[in-house]
Amino acid sequence: MFSQVLKRSALNAFSPKQKATSSLVYTKRYLNVHEYQAQKMMRTYGIECPNGNVADTPEEAEKLAEVLNTQDLVVKAQILAGGRGKGVFSSGLKGGVHICNSPEEVKNYAKKMLGYTLVTKQTGPDGKVVNKIYIAERHYLRREMYFAILMDRKTGGPVMIASPEGGVDIETVARENPSAIFVEPIDIFKGVQPEQTARLAQKIGISPKNISKAQDQMQKLYNFFIKHDCTLVEINPLAETSSGDVLCMDAKLNFDDNAAFRQKEVFDLRDRTQEDPREVKASEYDLNYIGLDGSIGCLVNGAGLAMATMDIIKHYGGSPANFLDVGGGATQKQVTEAIKLISSDTKVKSILVNIFGGIMKCDIIALGIIAAVKELSIKTPLVVRLQGTNVESAKKIMEDSGLRLIAADDLDEAAEKAVRIADIVSLAEKADLDVSFKLPI
Repeated sequence: MFSQVLKRSALNAFSPKQKATSSLVYTKRYLNVHEYQAQKMMRTYGIECPNGNVADTPEEAEKLAEVLNTQDLVVKAQILAGGRGKGVFSSGLKGGVHICNSPEEVKNYAKKMLGYTLVTKQTGPDGKVVNKIYIAERHYLRREMYFAILMDRKTGGPVMIASPEGGVDIETVARENPSAIFVEPIDIFKGVQPEQTARLAQKIGISPKNISKAQDQMQKLYNFFIKHDCTLVEINPLAETSSGDVLCMDAKLNFDDNAAFRQKEVFDLRDRTQEDPREVKASEYDLNYIGLDGSIGCLVNGAGLAMATMDIIKHYGGSPANFLDVGGGATQKQVTEAIKLISSDTKVKSILVNIFGGIMKCDIIALGIIAAVKELSIKTPLVVRLQGTNVESAKKIMEDSGLRLIAADDLDEAAEKAVRIADIVSLAEKADLDVSFKLPI
């Protein structure tokens, strides 16, 4: 029922790093914001969310709880990852979402959350540090549903996705009960039609008296989606409360990086402390970088060639440590920074440079590599495969540099060498041996 895009976008597309090359599609980065930021933005569009506010100290959390003036409170850790409810803190506290009955209880939970690392199924073993918590009113829910809007490549426009099974892992629902997932493609030129929102509201079990309320919320969520260049608006759960309201209880928003120039206020919300520092560094130099878990660093120009390079590394038994596309018109400085970035990863045991020189000239790549190796005294072995514009000049530059750069003319040969070297270095490190002076290749 779902297309590839629906699976990768609506169903928690922004998941932890994967090992296979195909996972690159899943780790495509779009701006993500915290729940408290998302709900604040949504309220300005008339979208109904629980009342709440954010705190970064236990004392502030207690005061905010007092202002809410209710004994029904929820405290939520704010990190850019899902699965908070079942996460574990480095303080020993289990769960990143807790129900509280008093400001004092809120303060006590804040003490065990703020400044501690929360590990969830989406953060990986390193987790993410919680710098803020969200204190909100607790609502008693009669029904929890799922609703999302995303861009779909298959239909060439936005789609609405909804399910009567909300407040749970929607991926599991899609896998085990796909008939509970409903999809409504939207004509981008016409916008959402009332019959579409009515149809979805009925299918997911909204009470007849609240159908119009649900339609109103869906329409406003679509308006928000379009206005802010979103790639994903996910409400899980969309809920009916015991008092008859239709509320967006939790929100996950992602925004198209290509729209940063016209969404400055949104992109100013970016929390770099929650991102992979390598990816933050790469963005400073306009490098397309995604960190992975392998041992072979990759520097390639062009996304397609990068994918092929990673595939062939896997073919020869290796595992890529990153996706790094320097682009078609990279400068010597960008190449130098790319090499620095790759070599800073302690898991990298060899680096494979695979460049096809078109707009990107091979001699520029060679100069960048040499500059980085000299500046950082990089000991990580580099296998360099260059083809295309100015390739002969590039080879001479590398030969004259006096540096030990391992050349390869064929991609298979380059990948095989990079994998073999990485294996040798890994074995040598385990045996506490130094093989930097000589490597059998």
